[in-house]
Amino acid sequence: MEAGKELLRKVFPDHWSFLLSELALYSFVVLLLTGVFLTFFFNPGMGEIDYQGSYLPLRGVRMSEAYASTLRISFEVRGGLLVRQIHHWAALLFVASICAHLLRVFFTGAFRRPRELNWVIGVTLFNLALLEGFSGYSLPDDTLSGTGLRITEGVLLSVPIVGTYLSFFAFGGQFPGHAIIPRLFTVHILLVPGLLLALIGAHLTLVVVLKHTQWAAPGRTNRNVVGLPFFPQFLARTTGLAFTVAGVLALSALVAEINPIWRYSAYRPDIAGAGAQPDWYIGFIEGALRLMPAAETGVLGHTVSWSAFLPALVVPGLLFGVLYAYPFVERWLTPGDGEHHLCDRPRDKQTRTALGVAGVVFYTVLLIAGGNDVIAYAFGLSVNALTWVLRAALVLLPPLAFVLTRRLCLGLQARDRTRLLEGDATGRIDQSVYGGFSGSRRPVPAAERYAMVVRDAPLPPSAPVGAPRTERVRAALGSWYYGDRVALPVPEQEEGRVEAVLTAPAHPRPPEPPAAPRTGPLGRLLRRVRPRRRRGRGTGR
Repeated sequence: MEAGKELLRKVFPDHWSFLLSELALYSFVVLLLTGVFLTFFFNPGMGEIDYQGSYLPLRGVRMSEAYASTLRISFEVRGGLLVRQIHHWAALLFVASICAHLLRVFFTGAFRRPRELNWVIGVTLFNLALLEGFSGYSLPDDTLSGTGLRITEGVLLSVPIVGTYLSFFAFGGQFPGHAIIPRLFTVHILLVPGLLLALIGAHLTLVVVLKHTQWAAPGRTNRNVVGLPFFPQFLARTTGLAFTVAGVLALSALVAEINPIWRYSAYRPDIAGAGAQPDWYIGFIEGALRLMPAAETGVLGHTVSWSAFLPALVVPGLLFGVLYAYPFVERWLTPGDGEHHLCDRPRDKQTRTALGVAGVVFYTVLLIAGGNDVIAYAFGLSVNALTWVLRAALVLLPPLAFVLTRRLCLGLQARDRTRLLEGDATGRIDQSVYGGFSGSRRPVPAAERYAMVVRDAPLPPSAPVGAPRTERVRAALGSWYYGDRVALPVPEQEEGRVEAVLTAPAHPRPPEPPAAPRTGPLGRLLRRVRPRRRRGRGTGR
């Protein structure tokens, strides 16, 4: 009862940006419910049959049992096509909401201590969502999904030395084999969903234990949470959001066709579909494969295909490696060791925001490159010319976006300083008795002033003379990371209040238990050998 009481009175901040995680949660619930329905009717077998179903254009076509069962779900099971499309739309929303939630956490600094572990769990959930989407996308065994599996085989073969073994074990023999669809089916309905459920539970548990972050506003500090209690206000709102998500997904499935596998026909290894595009969340890997020039080298008798190995394995590995390591790198560069429960305004962390925008631009260029053939066909362009333009953009646009974003953040900080010094224009113009005109200004509203002034702006760490190289490198990177910023005009009497707001909560350490007396033969020996304390020590006797 005590635990239930604490949970029911749990406070959640009231802001629209915090709903992104709830969108991911409720789309996952829809995925589970629709996936259970589809599991009853889907057959992952790869044995070949002659189709004799109700879809007349494909009657008599040789196809796998998996593709035939997908057609049966779409045209013969009552409500099957609707549920299938709800499932696909929910998968897209699930990955998109996780991505948007991670961006919100990154740009607001909600990954800082003590939430580094929750950030790691969130990035892992994003990886698992990609794997879940790819495995489900490949199950129908149509021409589109088969083309994706063919690309996957090429990527596995590009791994130096062990590539052929990996491909053999994954496909159960020579491509396409007869084992890949059943194995992906097991991964899709059992392995990855179980991991997702466990990590989502751990993620939500940490949110409850560590308390929620919140935006700076009057009455909100680094030691409290202001918002709505879980019951009844937050529960009513989140329940309404859950039904809204389910309704929007059902409406999307009803009016917007997605993945019409009957148009692509069954997959044949000797046929490659023109204009084949994966779902958007895999598009960046597809774009990296298309932008990488053809290159291969021979090493110790083994051929290394860099055109597949680098874009499909190294680039995603580096991308997610940076995401995993970033909170710990920023903590290493940040002086102090306190907790952070107030969200940062992106403009106040100019370097972090610039790095995030550069990463988004890098991802966007790769995503656009994943559809270069369709874009070139739609606009009458040359595919080769468009590919070279995208290659140049991949190299030039991220650094340019970093510089422009950093300057923009500093400009917004300077604008905040001007507003604090001069106030906001009221739009009222007064004329003096001498004929001159002057505009009137008013102070910045209290809530906006609070959000501007209460900002965590640590001073760059400094390394003393003769410090180790690690400390000097840390000081140099910290100076670059935190050095350029615009000081705000905060009066001395207000600095104390701002510091009190930003003060991290103190967690008293429990008293250490008294040391247990040594017993046994070893303890008796130590007590006998230990020199006795003499009386009167320090008095000269």
